[in-house]
Order: sequence, then structure tokens, then C-alpha cells
Amino acid sequence: MRIAIARTMPEFSMDVYAEGLVSGLRAIRPEWEIVELFPQPIDRKSRSSLVRVRKYYERFWNFPRHVTQQDTDIVHIVEAAEAHMVYWLRKTAKRTVVTCHDLINYFYSDNRVASVQLPMVSHQMWLHAIQGMRYADRVVAVSAATAKDTVQILNLEPDRIRVVPNAVEAVFQPLPDRVQSIRQQYALQPNTFCLLNVGSDHRRKNLLNILQSLAILNQVGLSFVFWKVGSDFTAEQKDLIQHLQLEQVVRYLGKPDRATLVDFYNAADVLVSPSLFEGFGMTLLEAMACGTPAITSNVSSMPEVVGDSGLLVDPNSVQAIADAVLRLYKDRTLYTDLVNKGFARVKPFTWQNTAEQVATIYEKLLQPG
Repeated sequence: MRIAIARTMPEFSMDVYAEGLVSGLRAIRPEWEIVELFPQPIDRKSRSSLVRVRKYYERFWNFPRHVTQQDTDIVHIVEAAEAHMVYWLRKTAKRTVVTCHDLINYFYSDNRVASVQLPMVSHQMWLHAIQGMRYADRVVAVSAATAKDTVQILNLEPDRIRVVPNAVEAVFQPLPDRVQSIRQQYALQPNTFCLLNVGSDHRRKNLLNILQSLAILNQVGLSFVFWKVGSDFTAEQKDLIQHLQLEQVVRYLGKPDRATLVDFYNAADVLVSPSLFEGFGMTLLEAMACGTPAITSNVSSMPEVVGDSGLLVDPNSVQAIADAVLRLYKDRTLYTDLVNKGFARVKPFTWQNTAEQVATIYEKLLQPG
């Protein structure tokens, strides 16, 4: 069997998924030929009109044409925003699979406004692309919540969707011998409760409510620090930090590489991630794999990921977020129980398990009849 994995232009989360899937497939089906297809990389952040025209040409014409010309049994498109390639592939005998990680742009149309010059045009092109999933042979949804969204938004038949969760990289693991030195490196006192948030600054990440919950923790006298890694705070969020007088307890630590991110997870006491919406929630898996309990939301896909291994809260309740932090700070039995449950929870989330489920989808697609 010859499988083509159609990659995206360089993007961290999509690269993690594609690399994990490919490595898993090669491990469990060594007799298969797995071919990775890459578009020409073009700077997504460039404001140049010429560069943006080249990007659209590559995404919507040149790369789809290249994929169509490949001699493969199945083409697996690893991101729903590239599902426009299915329109091209319908003209061939190739089977198509598309992974849908989320449909965040449908619910939050401003999700990409800051990164594009013509947001309305970009959004319409995104809608055109994801509708290509209607013609795919199978859609892989990374969570039941994402599968439900795909059915409702695209009117896709549920029997064409398979839920296959993401996995966590082996690099995310406990580092008990390094925790003390990492905390000392970042000037953390032994009694300081370290809260961590990983990801973007988008409003669905709920940072305004998180910051207001920190004000409550300040008022009750908790000794804590809040680390933000990934995207920096927005101007609005920075204004709120100043207004709530949180400058002494809130720290932005930049965009770490993988090894440094593992250090942060290990040094932190709790991941605070009560997002309003997630297609899956990779940071929850990463934190649990490192032995760090998570406080997250009781909505969207997050309950699927953590199960009973984290504290689920109403993301719209500032008090509920603060209460969850205080509960984990005060109840060491609960804290230890969640750490152990987290370790057990993440065990099945390996790329080989993910690849096995995806490989079964391929095999069934190619069965005669």
C-alpha cells in the first residue's frame, strides 16, 4: 500500500501531528510506503502582497496539482483547512482522508484576523476549503466534539467520520531530578504555587477570566506566580494585568522550544487552561504526561481529554477557576490522586495507537466492495 501524507506549510501544531502520524504508521506498518508531500514553504507572516499571492497560488493551485499527480492508493490531508485538495482528487481514483482538528474559525471568525490583510476573503477561502471534507471518503476527527461540529456545520454523514484522538510525544515526561533546579533558575520560592498557561492569546483561551481569577487569589493571600508561555499577552490583557495590580505575579516567558516547555510543565504545580473552545487540547495531555494536574473547562472537547484526571470548571465563572486553584493548593491528597490518574490517562495516547486506528481506516477503504 502506498500512502501519501499531504502536509501543510510549516506550522508547529500541524507538524507535530503529521510527524507523529508518519512515525506511527512506519512503526506499525513497515511494509507500507509512506510518502510525505510538502508544499513550497512561504512566509505566512509576510505583509507583502506579492508573497501572499505566491502563498495562495501554492496552496490552492500548485500543491494540489502536485498531490493529484502522485501514484498513491490513499491521500491523507492532515488539516481540514487544506481540504480544498479533495476537489482536485475527486477526478482521480485515489481515496481521500482528511483530518479535522477543529472548526474554530467558524465559531470565532476573528481567529485569524490579525494575521491576514483581507480577513473576509481569507475566511471565505477557509469556508470553501473545509467544505471539501464533504467529498472525502473519510474524515478523521480528533475528538467527539469536533466530529459533532463537523456533522452540524457541514451536514456530513456521521458514518463517514471516525474519531481518532491525538497523541502526546514521549519527550513530555516527569523530570523529578530537575524540578528544583528549574524552579531555582526562574527564582521560584519553595512555597510559591506555580500556575502555567500554554498557548495563544486568542479570546477563546479565556485569559481575561483567568486573570480575574488571579486577582481573587491575590486577595486571599495565596503565594503564587502565573507563567504564560506561547503568545504574549494582548494589549487588552496587559491593561487588565495592570488594572488588577498583578504585575508582581504574572510573567510571560516567551515561546519555548520543546525541551524548555517540558521544563516549564515540570516546574509548574498546575496547568490552568479553562478555554472556551478547543478541538482537542494537546496541552492537557502534555501537562498530565509531565505529572502536572490540569484545571480546564467542562465544555467542548476538554472533558474527553482529561476525564476524571483533572478539575473541570465553568470557564465563564471567575470564582470557579480561583476555587479550583485553591482546592489543589490545599488538598494534597486530591493533588496526588490527580497526578497519578493523569499518568494513567495519557498512557493510551501514543502515536502508534493513533496510527493503528488510522491504518485501519485506510485498510477498510481499500477493501473490495
